[in-house]
Amino acid sequence: MLPAYDAASDYSHWDAGLWTRVLAASGVRSPFTDQPFTEAMLSGLAGGIGFMIFTFEYKEITTASAVTRFHPGPYTENLLRRSGAAINIQQTGSAKLAQSRLDAALETGVPAVVRVVRGKLPWAAEDPLADADSVDVAVVARDGGDYLVDDGGGQLRRSTAQELAQARGSRKADKHWQAHVSPRGADPMDSEALTAEVVRAAMAETAGELLSQQSPPGIPPGYAKNFGIRGMQTWAQRLADSSTKHGWMRIFGDPDRSAAGMGMLHGLLAGKRYSGPGALRPLYAQFLDEAAASTDAVSATGRAGLAEAAAQYRALGEHWEALTALVGAAGEPDFAAMAGRVEAIAELEGHAAQTLQAAVA
Repeated sequence: MLPAYDAASDYSHWDAGLWTRVLAASGVRSPFTDQPFTEAMLSGLAGGIGFMIFTFEYKEITTASAVTRFHPGPYTENLLRRSGAAINIQQTGSAKLAQSRLDAALETGVPAVVRVVRGKLPWAAEDPLADADSVDVAVVARDGGDYLVDDGGGQLRRSTAQELAQARGSRKADKHWQAHVSPRGADPMDSEALTAEVVRAAMAETAGELLSQQSPPGIPPGYAKNFGIRGMQTWAQRLADSSTKHGWMRIFGDPDRSAAGMGMLHGLLAGKRYSGPGALRPLYAQFLDEAAASTDAVSATGRAGLAEAAAQYRALGEHWEALTALVGAAGEPDFAAMAGRVEAIAELEGHAAQTLQAAVA
């Protein structure tokens, strides 16, 4: 086991927290502080915050899903590229070659990140909805015939080569994917040198996506209403709608559908895979503070604007926590109260994003 790797460290968001530990254990440092990257800085470089809301009606269940991080843009890819770290990304259809590459990476003394279907790991329960997407985990070291894996549970878990290969090979799109910090002289992925301009561009992208009236890149135009602050406004309207087929009072009118849908939504908002404490707004506020203090990404006037935006996002974290509690409350859902809370959040999010956009303009 690598003594520098701390699997018990707390985190707000799984992907940013994972790469905070992996980069620190790999000896990567921030060019601004000459210290290991903070989770806040890596999260901000990844795109930080965003919003998406969708419901789908099936024969026996109605789902409700929300994402409060930067989405659907390439969150992890942004983080790795913008960090400036020399990252080697590999993928193969061969389990044998994948294990050989994993062993080779671990032999250089750094952890490797692999993509797995979590329910296929020997200690994890299967969840059809959650396991529809892969999740990144860190393989920290090899100990005899076993691998030591960090899946965010606060401790390293043991997995045999066969068990790990099954989890890595269960989803075709991410089959045997691996990323690790390259030793000097290797051929890493294309990365940017982390400069103040890179930080400024990351902040501008976040503000622009939140304020956009268009669908995100790669998403059909008809779904623009489900993303960003516009998506929050759509959600507020549908929560309050009692007369049309899109209103939540209708689509979740059946108690069983309501219980399943609200349970799913609460799990996403309260969890750390697609969201985090306060919908990740407090973590983003910390990123803005660090950006203002450690870089010259903006002018003196811009730094004042970043401080204002940070204060707005900290306050928004409390509003998101109150909304999450409403969604998870026992008994019949109070859609009217949720609508009022989401409407207020949308307005405050608009002000905060405008403040941020002006600061980095």
